[in-house]
Amino acid sequence: MKPVIPTIDIKYLTSILVDLLNTPSPTGNTGKVVQFVQKELNQLGVPDMKVTRKGALIVRLPGRNNDSPRVVAAHLDTLGAMAKEIKTNGRLKITQIGGYAWNSIEGEGCTVMTAGKGDIRGSILLEKASYHVNGKEVEESKRNESTMEVRLDAKTTSVKETQLLGIEVGDFISLDPRVEMSNGFIRSRHLDDKACAACLMASIKAIQDQKVELEQTTYFLFSSFEETGHGATGGIIPEAGEFLTVDMAAVGEGQNSDEFHASICVKDSTGPYHHELSTRLRKLAADYQIPYKTDIYPHYSSDGQGYWRAGGEAAVALIGPGVDASHNYERTHEEALVATTKWILAFLIN
Repeated sequence: MKPVIPTIDIKYLTSILVDLLNTPSPTGNTGKVVQFVQKELNQLGVPDMKVTRKGALIVRLPGRNNDSPRVVAAHLDTLGAMAKEIKTNGRLKITQIGGYAWNSIEGEGCTVMTAGKGDIRGSILLEKASYHVNGKEVEESKRNESTMEVRLDAKTTSVKETQLLGIEVGDFISLDPRVEMSNGFIRSRHLDDKACAACLMASIKAIQDQKVELEQTTYFLFSSFEETGHGATGGIIPEAGEFLTVDMAAVGEGQNSDEFHASICVKDSTGPYHHELSTRLRKLAADYQIPYKTDIYPHYSSDGQGYWRAGGEAAVALIGPGVDASHNYERTHEEALVATTKWILAFLIN
């Protein structure tokens, strides 16, 4: 007889997701969100945590067995930008952190995270943004690193005035998430991968609150460099037997995933995942009546693939909630988050 999946606190799952989304964490500047997760897990009574030298958070929960420890991973870092140049008019040229289409951030509010003088608000715009001034050129201009800029919410029209604000080349820039919940939907930037980090935290809460016994000692990895390809390439115990990556499922034309199911990815642009582990996860989903889809993602990689590229030997599989408009203004549904959390727990107790 299979063990029963513990009850999931859905209100906690969605509220912690909103908190994560509203905590800026562009890749390379994730300290604030890692501290937030640490504090939250401390309140849940998790005693065994450490922050790696690279900035990832690793949480250890003991299991009934320790002969084949497991890793469950989600990343806390998000897309963002950095100041590339202070222009002669005081505005900023930017360089991307992570991969996204330039037009997907046009008009977005942003925050420049200065080294010593606090945060400064702004907007990301086409440098010739006014239709009344530039006419058709606004429609016809390409959106790229050369044509987009940050308009700062500060009195500045020169390089010197911008520098006096404390802004320098290399300052991180976070994109506004614009979180909204409606009819079970969650709309926001950065659901990749904070939706899955919330699923991990809700799983840990269920385990702690209900004193759930895990089948194997498990390490929860909250990584910090996934969007630039090397989040889980270090710091993982060599004796790990299985590595479950939890990352968003790509929803769109030609895809099998949707916003209401958890999905299992059997292949992404890097290659296939571990067939036997993926098959076992699909059987667990069937046994526990967890609604899921099977899919292949065409322009995608994950912490699990990064772990393999770095020489990791554990079996790797990938699950996660369906997210529409990935690396844009994203959306998922509570049903997909719950299904993903149930799937994580089913894996951990069997």
